[in-house]
Amino acid sequence: MTDSNLVSKWSRSSTLVGDARLAPGAHPIGERGSRFSYREIRSRIAAIVRSTIRNRNLFAVDLVLSAFALLLAAWLRLGPQVLFSDLEAAKSLAGSIPVFVAICAVTFPTAGLYKRKWKFASIPDYIVLLQAILIASLTFMTAIFLYSGFAIIPHSIIAIEIMVLTSLLAGVRITFRQEDLKALAPTSRGTVADPSSQVPVLLVGPGQEADLYLRALQRDRTSTYLPVGFLDDSPAETGAMLRGVPVLGTTDEFEAVIAGLESRKQKPRHLIFTAPLSSFKGETAERLIEQADRMGMVVSRLNPATELRKTHAASAFELRPIELTDLLERPQAALDIAALQRFIRDRRVLVTGAGGSIGSELTRQVAALGPSRLVVVDNSEFNLYSIDLDLAEKFSAVPRSAHLCDIRDVRRLDSIFAQHKPELVFHAAALKHVPMVELNPCEGVLTNVCGTMNVAEAVRRWGAVGMVQISTDKVVNSPNMMGATKRLAELFCQSLDLECANEIAGPRFVTVRFGNVLGSSGSLIPLFKRQLARGGPLTITHPEMKRFFMTIREAVELTLQASAYAVEKKLGSGEIFVLDMGEPIKVIDIARRMILLAGFTPDRDVQIQIIGRRPGEKLFEELFDESEERVAPPVPGVFGAVPKPVPLPVLYDTFERLHTFASDGNTAAVVDTMRRILPGFRAGESQLQGATIDKSTTDREFQT
Repeated sequence: MTDSNLVSKWSRSSTLVGDARLAPGAHPIGERGSRFSYREIRSRIAAIVRSTIRNRNLFAVDLVLSAFALLLAAWLRLGPQVLFSDLEAAKSLAGSIPVFVAICAVTFPTAGLYKRKWKFASIPDYIVLLQAILIASLTFMTAIFLYSGFAIIPHSIIAIEIMVLTSLLAGVRITFRQEDLKALAPTSRGTVADPSSQVPVLLVGPGQEADLYLRALQRDRTSTYLPVGFLDDSPAETGAMLRGVPVLGTTDEFEAVIAGLESRKQKPRHLIFTAPLSSFKGETAERLIEQADRMGMVVSRLNPATELRKTHAASAFELRPIELTDLLERPQAALDIAALQRFIRDRRVLVTGAGGSIGSELTRQVAALGPSRLVVVDNSEFNLYSIDLDLAEKFSAVPRSAHLCDIRDVRRLDSIFAQHKPELVFHAAALKHVPMVELNPCEGVLTNVCGTMNVAEAVRRWGAVGMVQISTDKVVNSPNMMGATKRLAELFCQSLDLECANEIAGPRFVTVRFGNVLGSSGSLIPLFKRQLARGGPLTITHPEMKRFFMTIREAVELTLQASAYAVEKKLGSGEIFVLDMGEPIKVIDIARRMILLAGFTPDRDVQIQIIGRRPGEKLFEELFDESEERVAPPVPGVFGAVPKPVPLPVLYDTFERLHTFASDGNTAAVVDTMRRILPGFRAGESQLQGATIDKSTTDREFQT
């Protein structure tokens, strides 16, 4: 057999066990040339030798156990009488053991057994161990067959040897791991060794996160946390143990469990949620937080298991304070990741308003899906700088461009489209603060109405595949200017989508409507945080006011999902996609939760003050207009709404008038024009104070 064939066989066998990887820049056989270069082979061998020397004690133990496994297999198969009375059999076995050990001495390092950190071992590591044993045993069996046709060693002995050796090598690694964990543990986990240095903690919700966290505690020499028990929703789990920590009762028995621990001088000072708060039934999480707060306990949560598995770094296991988003987060709708990747990957994507709260999350999620280029557009220098820096740090491999641009500026917008020719456009730029747009209606029209038209026309002019507009539930039966301007933007995109549906390869114009997102700069949460920082009071406008809430992450995920189905599968022409926001929540309840999470008692430590409704503010938000036909597209977590379309020529004519009036600062004419195109719109008094309507102008315009 030639040297090149030997190299080829060695390469294939090492690839089979999956851990002898190619050096950087190397190519497998058949991809570049017929053999590895001498430098590549030498580099691989050197890496194998280094890892084996570094773990020489384990290597020596493995070889000794390999010899013992073959001897034990022969003893089990032949029996002691034959083995010790038949001189020829004993000689054959004695001569075969060194051969088998030599084969193992080559196979085990090549398989990468000594590159692995066995104290962190999991099922895939033990599968590689089994593969290495199988390769060594089959190689030995082949050698025996070629030499004597199994006359020396029966093949049944080799079958027994595989089982014995697997048990021995796996057992050694498990034993080493347990001893290592014991050595790392600062004290016994059964009792509190030093109350002054160890903090008793009660865990809620045994699960994957809890198991990972307990492992981390056992490995961490510096940890002062001492788990004294678990709480679980299921009564059947009471009495069970997880890594030596007992389940003491259900979440309904919280106070009784605390009393029992206090009687044993193990009262916990910390309550840690080990599972997402959304996974607990009803208001269990809120009740536990309130009870723990009354007892003076600190409340925290763990990172999700998906984050804990990514790294064994200590920072991944740091406890996090409970946020409002944790309480309001719902079980996630199933996402079609493959569809999202097909939608975004290798496409040029442009995002307007990319520096805003929704736009920035949209930009990050798009970047994670692998676009060929990501173009971020914003009219705020600071916001644009911030998102560009974030992308540079987290997605440095994604080509990107950042452009300062106001979507009102048609020429600037057109130059950006001409330069990058985006295939997908996400339009998140808007004026969204209800009171501000109420006081500045002309600015709202120029940005939310005319700006949206500018972006949509650029999409059509430069041949993009589609545009996705971010809308709001405030468009439904809106009494305020912000909602009314966004409603016109919805109608324009709907009419444009219907017209382009008749064109060959015409772009899609998709609108996604949803309610308040937690953490958005336009939501009430930042206001409450500022008021809490000052010691209160928290101000709300009406005790019965309700709003829909969703996390930014969930809103963007569902937006991408709906957009992918609409653009890729050509579903729902003229439809507006409405995210399933769940049930509306009283704003006063949000205020109470935020006070509670800050460690205060509502109405005692921090007051809630009712200040009256603001201009244009609704008591209840709605997701659908009465005139809209509801449909259910095949997208989990998303509904469809089909408003009665307005002819595109009428919208163009109206937008031209609105642009003229708004540019001139003619607030009264703007309001009157919007009332005519949106029959349900009723402007607040704030827009009409000091303004006069030139009826002759607006009447004449609408008669043409």
